[in-house]
Amino acid sequence: MGKTEVGEAIYLYSLTNSMGMQASIMTYGGIMLSLKTPDRNGIFEDIVLGYPTLKEYINTGNKSYFGAIIGRYANRIANGRFTLDGTTFQLSVNDNPNTLHGGKCGFNKKVWKAEEIYQNGSVALSLSYWSKNGEEGFPGNLDVNVIYTLTDSNELKIDYAAVTDTTTVVNLTQHNYYNLAGEGNGNILGHILTLHADRFTPVNPSLIPTGKVQSVEGTPLDFRKSTPIGARIHSSYPQMKYANGYDFNYVLNGNKHPMIYAASVYEPTSGRVMEVYTTQPAVQFYSGNQLDGSVMGKRGRAYPPYAGFCLETQHYPNSPNEPDFPSTELLPGHLYRQSSIYKFSVM
Repeated sequence: MGKTEVGEAIYLYSLTNSMGMQASIMTYGGIMLSLKTPDRNGIFEDIVLGYPTLKEYINTGNKSYFGAIIGRYANRIANGRFTLDGTTFQLSVNDNPNTLHGGKCGFNKKVWKAEEIYQNGSVALSLSYWSKNGEEGFPGNLDVNVIYTLTDSNELKIDYAAVTDTTTVVNLTQHNYYNLAGEGNGNILGHILTLHADRFTPVNPSLIPTGKVQSVEGTPLDFRKSTPIGARIHSSYPQMKYANGYDFNYVLNGNKHPMIYAASVYEPTSGRVMEVYTTQPAVQFYSGNQLDGSVMGKRGRAYPPYAGFCLETQHYPNSPNEPDFPSTELLPGHLYRQSSIYKFSVM
């Protein structure tokens, strides 16, 4: 595809299943450049947002994190600081006073090593990255592996694994922006969303969790019944004002099961359906609030506010500073392992 500013070669891999579905991923940031799925008439279309070339990803810094692998820590850490075993670590800060998605140069800007593999008869791409001790301020040398698998059941499976030589914190996710009507085809306000979550973690004005866990009952954050994304997006509810839409961590129901049915999204015009399953305890639902029309997408169409949505499976934001949240600590000799599945069909 080209080279980075320091001359590292970047490669593109395309996975295609027997149904014709295709996912294309590059080694820069582990970024998914395209994901082509059929509508109810069998017409394939790219359904993820992104830039047309490698150059745009590098030159813009991919500020929206289109399609990228996120680490070491997905979401926000308050003031870019946390304490482990009595030692306080200061991270690079890139979101006002906070650290977002791993800092100024997170995994979304790293070059990953790729290997073509097969998993249970399905074509897959294994991406590896070695994160040095002290990178962006995080402790420990971290060996990370992310596998993208495309099954013949039209499932995009993402498996995460990591090991460390020093106690650290890890929270990995993948940051596709979806528009099931097709990339660049208007906004996602008419998509019908169901979230299997009774609770969420409320935030302060800088979008850092308050430490509480609150019911979605009676709030515009309640998607337990299928609801258009845009139905309440301009609500005066204070939490919604902080985020200018949806940008919230939902606590998933059924966390006693290894793989949780987290969410489903239906787009009425195309008939496309996306179902999300995960081993993670939470999912961040983001409605593309910060898109402002300045980004020109792959087909030369601008991305206005709400041009895409994200369902980022993860642990809670700021968990290293909240002892009552599920732990994100990883110890030497232990294996970090999480999986998520995005299954596509039509109605």
